[in-house]
Amino acid sequence: MIDMASFTTDDIPELTGKRVIITGSNSGTGFETAKAMIAKGASIVMAVRSQEKAAAAIDKLKQQTPEADVTFEVLDLSRQASVADFAERMLTDGRPIDVLVNNAGVMALPRREVTADGFEMQLATNYLGHFALTGRLLPLLKAGRARVVQLSSIAHRQGRIRLDDLNHERDYKPWAVYAQSKLAMLMFGLELDRRSETNGWGLTSVAAHPGYARTGLIENGPLVRSPIARAGLRYIFRPLIEPLVSHSASAGALPILMAATDPTVRGGAYLGATQLNELKGPPGPAKAEPQALDADVAARLWTASEQMTGVTFA
Repeated sequence: MIDMASFTTDDIPELTGKRVIITGSNSGTGFETAKAMIAKGASIVMAVRSQEKAAAAIDKLKQQTPEADVTFEVLDLSRQASVADFAERMLTDGRPIDVLVNNAGVMALPRREVTADGFEMQLATNYLGHFALTGRLLPLLKAGRARVVQLSSIAHRQGRIRLDDLNHERDYKPWAVYAQSKLAMLMFGLELDRRSETNGWGLTSVAAHPGYARTGLIENGPLVRSPIARAGLRYIFRPLIEPLVSHSASAGALPILMAATDPTVRGGAYLGATQLNELKGPPGPAKAEPQALDADVAARLWTASEQMTGVTFA
């Protein structure tokens, strides 16, 4: 049994022959997750929007591991058509999926943006895209008796599922909408585990959060709306404050890697950083807030998500 308090990349088991799909794996914690799993022999599908960014990331991975088995497949989670196309390519290939890490996301976009499908951008990218992706890949996930990891956040603590206005058409507040999307991801992970148990899908559904990992995510959020804010971020927050309350992207990837690979982790677990109110530190059990554990709301969110995406887990 692996000691959660001391889990490192050395504790990742041998993954040769395992197929792993990681969304948003060209940078940040997704890239670090891919790097660590490649080092253990995993076959990685890098599911990201930009071929150019994916190519640069693959070059970096192959510098570390020349024999790395890593491929790029375009996936724009904000577009349901792109999700359907990606899933169809995977289904046509037919190879069982051993691990799916639903990692990609955007954070606290300053203004409400609407996708081609009419969805609010954070809800679409962070949650609905991953919900539809998982549902469409279900035959391959069942075939691989897969581990499915949903990326949540400590921001889920402030989240509320607004079933009467999931799209935030009436009231858009960047952080509130981000918190809802990350609460939805945690609830999705827990509900997927319940439904897998009930229906015999054979999945191990786990949720994780990276703490406050130093990645580029914050640079697309509301802290950089103005030149003054950007200057404050660059000259004050980054050098003086951030190091005290955060950890590296590689450290932030450890809860994800534990969720994806630790054989002692059971379905329905929630893992994250364990120090400074879960902002940083070694990986281990994380605290899910009471609203995340509401199975009735989770079931209603599932139904609403099926109706919005047109994807059912049959």
